[in-house]
Amino acid sequence: MEFIFSHPSEAEDIGSPAIKRVGLFGSTGSIGKQTLEVIRANPTLFSATLLTAHSNHELLIEQALEFMPAVVVITQTSKYALVKEALASKGILVMAGEAALEEAAGMDCFDLMMAAIVGFAGLKPTLKAIETGKNIALANKETLVVAGDVVMSMAAANGVSIIPVDSEHSAIFQCLVGEGANPIEKIILTASGGPFIGRKPNYLVNVKREHAIAHPNWSMGAKISIDSSTLMNKGLEMIEAKWLFNLEPSQIEVVIHPQSIIHSMVQFKDNSIKAQMGLPDMKLPIQYAMAYPQRIQNSFPRFNFAKSATLSFDPPDFKTFRNLGLAISALNKGGNMPCILNAANELAVYGFLNNRLGFLDMTEVIEQTMANVAFIGQPSLEEYFESDGEARNFAASLINL
Repeated sequence: MEFIFSHPSEAEDIGSPAIKRVGLFGSTGSIGKQTLEVIRANPTLFSATLLTAHSNHELLIEQALEFMPAVVVITQTSKYALVKEALASKGILVMAGEAALEEAAGMDCFDLMMAAIVGFAGLKPTLKAIETGKNIALANKETLVVAGDVVMSMAAANGVSIIPVDSEHSAIFQCLVGEGANPIEKIILTASGGPFIGRKPNYLVNVKREHAIAHPNWSMGAKISIDSSTLMNKGLEMIEAKWLFNLEPSQIEVVIHPQSIIHSMVQFKDNSIKAQMGLPDMKLPIQYAMAYPQRIQNSFPRFNFAKSATLSFDPPDFKTFRNLGLAISALNKGGNMPCILNAANELAVYGFLNNRLGFLDMTEVIEQTMANVAFIGQPSLEEYFESDGEARNFAASLINL
């Protein structure tokens, strides 16, 4: 499936003089909480009119009482009564269940979706929001990893802007503003290297949950922290970048940059390289995506060039962190292989977080799943869902879930 990428400089202005109504899908996660910080700091620009959470009903209730959205969704149905009772007198519509996410995504109570649900679960509501013409601030990379061709072609057909929130893709997006007539030679995604940079397999075999979620630079949720520690996160970002920026796999490169000051770079055909820099703070790309194309004032800490600082760059250690190589293999093969990779990784991370798998065992689960689930070169959306289910079942059998 082919489509024409619209460079950021040519994208429609998704801003408005009126307060922008944000539908926050995944409000109790790391991105969701930081999004609400941005909204709290800019009440004349943004309002949170829809909030969703999976199971953290207490925080969801607290957020709803502060921001007074029109709609709240709790997907864990056992928590529905608690949320409904707590908000009964507030005039807030309370919904529950997985299907409610999709239904809410099609409602007219928000202008911009902040797609911050973690993992495959974010795909269906994002597709529904696109179908109904909502612009997307995309913090859920798995949506494009699983079905990037379907998502991007649907966005083009519905005139929907997809503004990336991942710091690396936001950096690429920002570097491309004003460069619509200049083809990309390659993009360079930077990776911190995670908490185990420089470590070898004999060390990693004994890694525990608490070690892997302790990221040195970023404050993130557990799943993405584990992905960062295995470098799978960077592999998923490579696949996401292919679809966001209409690139060939050969145009996407990864370098290890431990300081996390340069968030990513674009190299053009004249050999010029543009980079976007700043202190590691997810509120900046969140704010940028919400306010695009405007930049708005904030009080975030500033990088000080006057202070001694070293910026270093190294190639990834593919031998130790084999997940990155598996992701690149999936990127090159295409079809439903990235979907299979993502499903196996989600199950493997779940197994590790619940002490069912060792750190290095995650890679074995992913590799075996990719080798055993049927490959489809040009899958339909239905076949993507079927591949996801088949891969999850196979991976679960390996983990004994």
